[in-house]
This record gives sequence, structure tokens and C-alpha cells, in this order.
Amino acid sequence: MEWKKISEGIKIIPDGAFDLKNTFDCGQCFRWNEREDGSYEGIVRGRYARLYCERDGIIIENCTEEDLEMIWTDYFDLGNDYDSIRREISSGCPELSCAVDSIDGIRILSQDPWEALCSFIISQNNNIPRIKGIIERLCDTFGDDTEGGKSFPGAEKLASVGTEELAPLRAGFRARYITDAARKVSDGRVCLEKMYSAPIDDCRRELMTITGVGQKVAECTLLYGLHRLEAFPVDVWMKKALATHFSGVSAESIGRYAGVAQQYIFHYSRLLEGAVPGRKKDQ
Repeated sequence: MEWKKISEGIKIIPDGAFDLKNTFDCGQCFRWNEREDGSYEGIVRGRYARLYCERDGIIIENCTEEDLEMIWTDYFDLGNDYDSIRREISSGCPELSCAVDSIDGIRILSQDPWEALCSFIISQNNNIPRIKGIIERLCDTFGDDTEGGKSFPGAEKLASVGTEELAPLRAGFRARYITDAARKVSDGRVCLEKMYSAPIDDCRRELMTITGVGQKVAECTLLYGLHRLEAFPVDVWMKKALATHFSGVSAESIGRYAGVAQQYIFHYSRLLEGAVPGRKKDQ
């Protein structure tokens, strides 16, 4: 990756394509919002940011070299060349070539694992606008003040909150799942930090000890919160897509970048079904 300091902040020139819209609107995150001018604003690790594309790079406004090193290089997975990843997925699984070619610039974000876990608990049987609304109310009610809004509340903060106090979020049955997850993470019964490197099957089992966390939420937490790129979230829609368009394709057949490939499978299948690209439900 190349980068340079400019008056607005820092301009990054990643190895491999990086499209903000395709990355932020693919269903892996819920706190980035597109503005009328095409830029995106959001809060990451308690830090507000505004980003926009400019010719061959992406501008991160008011970003310092320290911010780039401590937050954005990791968050945007800038150490990985996604063009090389796309080639490896296609060569290792020829059935995926068309899917990989159907969209460009998706990168798997390295989000805070607790935020990812909580967000995908909220995402169950839900749609994107409502997910974002619940998360916004959660942050407004329990998050700390930061430039541009509120931070995502930590597990320790939510562990002391009863389900009745979560009622204004309008999260429904998910409120007790949030409470159980917060308590198990905060007291160490579920240790997210060790899941960066622990055997992935062990991580799945531990995550699924949380009330309301099934295989789909566990996989999403591993992929989007712990950057386990071999994780492969599958819901009813994905099962149909695999059976209809990718017979014989599985996480095992794809390999170490199965989670990246999943994004292409989903998008390409939506194209084939005539759905609107980039509009995912419960994904």
C-alpha cells in the first residue's frame, strides 16, 4: 500500500481494488452512512471519519500518520492485496470466476469483535434499515460522546443493563440475546480476544454458547469481527445460491479466503436472480 499526506488528511492507494460503496454496502457493517456527495461517514473504534474517492485513491479526512498506523491499515485490511486474493479464489475454484468478475473492490473490514457480535445478533430476521436504526439507538443511549456522534458501547457497559432498559431500542426478542452476550463476554466466559488465533471450530462452539447465537451469527462474527477470512456465513439465501449456481462449492473447497468468496457468490447470485446489487437482507 502507498499513501501520502495531503491538506485534507491522508490519501491511501491500496494494493488491489478498493471501492467504498461495494465495501460498506455489502452487509458486513452497519455504522457507515453515504452522504449526498458520495462520501461516507462513520465511527470506528470511537473515532469519527469521513472518506471519499479521488482518482486513484481514497481520502481519509483529518487523518494523521498515527491514525493510519493504529486504526485504518488494520481496519481496511490494507496489508492484503485483494487482486491477488481474487485470482487465488478463481484459480482454486474455477466455478467462481464469473462471480469474482461480477463486482470489484470489496474488502473485508477488520471490525471490533464485540461490535460485530452484537451487530449480527441484532441482524437476525431483520433488514438493513432496521438493523442500522437499532444500532444507532443503542449507541445514542449507551455509547460515549465522540466527534460526530457516539461510540459503540462496550460489553462491560451493556452487561450491567437489564433487558427492560433495552426496550427503547425496539430490538424485540434480540434484547435478551444482547444482554446474555454482553455478560458472557465481559466476565470472560466467551473470550473474543483469543479467537483471532484459536482453532476456528473451537471459536464457533464458544460463540454458540451465547443465547441466540447460531452458526450464521458465529460465522459473521468470525469473519467481520475477528478477520478469520476462512469463515463462511451461510443463511437460507446463500444455501439456495450455492445449490442453484455453485454445486459442489463449499468453504472447504474454496480454502483460506472462503469468506471473501462468499461476498462474490452472494452478489453474483443476486445478479442472476435479477435482484438489486448491493442490497442485502440479514447478511
